[in-house]
Amino acid sequence: MGLRAVNPATGKVIESFTELDSTQIGARLSVAAKAFEEWRVLDFYKRAESMHSVAHLLRKNKRVYGTIMALEMGKPITEGMAESEKCAWACEYYAEKAKSFLAEEEVETDAKRSFVRYEPLGPILGVMPWNFPFWQVFRFIAPSLMAGNIGLLKHASNVPRSATTIQEIMENAGFPKGVFQSLLVGSSKVERIVRDSRIKAVTITGSEKAGAAVAAMAGEEVKKTVMELGGSDPFLVLKDANLERAAKVAAQARCINSGQSCIAAKRFIVEKAVHPEFLGLFKEEMQKLRVGDPLKDDTQIGPIARKDLREELARQVRESVARGARVELGGRPLDGPGYFFSPTILSNVKPGMPVYDEEVFGPVAGVIKATDDKDAVHIANDNRYGLGASVWTDDLDKAIRLVGHIEAGMVFVNGLVKSDPRLPFGGVKASGYGRELGSYGIREFVNIKTVWVEGRGALNVPRRARQEDKRLPFGEMKPAWDH
Repeated sequence: MGLRAVNPATGKVIESFTELDSTQIGARLSVAAKAFEEWRVLDFYKRAESMHSVAHLLRKNKRVYGTIMALEMGKPITEGMAESEKCAWACEYYAEKAKSFLAEEEVETDAKRSFVRYEPLGPILGVMPWNFPFWQVFRFIAPSLMAGNIGLLKHASNVPRSATTIQEIMENAGFPKGVFQSLLVGSSKVERIVRDSRIKAVTITGSEKAGAAVAAMAGEEVKKTVMELGGSDPFLVLKDANLERAAKVAAQARCINSGQSCIAAKRFIVEKAVHPEFLGLFKEEMQKLRVGDPLKDDTQIGPIARKDLREELARQVRESVARGARVELGGRPLDGPGYFFSPTILSNVKPGMPVYDEEVFGPVAGVIKATDDKDAVHIANDNRYGLGASVWTDDLDKAIRLVGHIEAGMVFVNGLVKSDPRLPFGGVKASGYGRELGSYGIREFVNIKTVWVEGRGALNVPRRARQEDKRLPFGEMKPAWDH
């Protein structure tokens, strides 16, 4: 069997790849295990040199990588270029911060000395999705490799060129053989890899169903997992919000990556006092968005990544309308080649409708009327997912109070939900567990080891690393992309 890359803008196969067999998989895992023995003891600064080289390549060739993403899964090329820039930012961030994040921590006890160490686990398997084919991978491997672990990637089957390209980037940047490898395999071979004793932990970003399956396998093998799964993020618009600003950001938050993002806003919950005005402004902003060829710089919405995904999106809209939702804008697949779907707004959305209850992956927004801010929070929590949430109000004290009642891993006030290497990323409920990014993310896949020392001998206690100890120049790092 092989893996095929299909251009979603045309529906045509553009490239095919041979899938690894069991013998080849075993050989790759052996290489990873061997590489770990040397990589784990390598100085942080040596690791950082290679990670900075990766960042350089990601920036230098961002249009090349953006083109690959556009061809394989339909991402507008400007978003793909920004995605490559953001991956570079994450690499630089962990190159600079890993040493301090994983520094030994002294703890006062009854011992002569007691402290906590953070040590790498070994080869880590990342099962990654197609919707952010570079970013999802780099936010896994930048912290994992800087912590001294080994990275193994099982990428989504429809983005094989992205998978092989990322391995080429790592090799060209000077990472030793086996420190990172892309495994070109389909879903049927994931279990064999997860259960292999050389794999020490697993992280997955994907659907709730896929996450549950991988978690069950890893659980039986007593292996640590991090799950970043689905989301149906609420976007709460309260009566004292800046409606023009909220509507503008709402369109962006719904349609980033053509609406195919776990943290894209999906349920727009609006207080009844401002519901008509916001709906009108929101419709105006959605109508401005340009749908078209993802290889063109002025395209804002590309195609849905696969034919079956567009069919599922159409089902969700169709069934919601049949149950009473009103089509304010769009509502159907677009004619012609490829898997395009019109930017869509549904109003009068109620419980029992797919756009209320399910994760909607595409440029389809469901607008829900709330009686007041308390009701808005109730509606926001009336969902199995709990990834991100956005609250819009000019009363910041009220916003902070409401944040404490919203069931989500991330809440953004007067802004769209986005990932940031400096902040922990993850959810609750059916959106998964564990955290990526920030200091929390790099500590997910390490052995947090307690050391207790007593005795008569002399003991040298190392001082903590200080800012002036850095041996490499680190340039200013700025976010390049909202998601």
